[in-house]
Amino acid sequence: MNKRRVENNKTHKPKPVAQGKQYPGVHGKVVDWVEHKFEEGILFIDVRFTDKTALSWSLATAIVLQEAHLSNWRKGDFKLLKNFVRTESGGK
Repeated sequence: MNKRRVENNKTHKPKPVAQGKQYPGVHGKVVDWVEHKFEEGILFIDVRFTDKTALSWSLATAIVLQEAHLSNWRKGDFKLLKNFVRTESGGK
């Protein structure tokens, strides 16, 4: 049996839908062009469609202080003396 027949006999399972945000109203539109640019530390992405509509994203990153503390390391155990900042997602 040649390779082409083996590939045709395989059943193709539908790909699972990716988890994340879906954008109703975009399905079936034809893309005219895509543009991205960086301005002031922000990434802008525009997807322009042939029907003169656009889907756009602006992406930015941030540095978040998770924890700030004062500790005594004289004995090598870093004994916590004062906790100044602790976010809900930071640390133990």
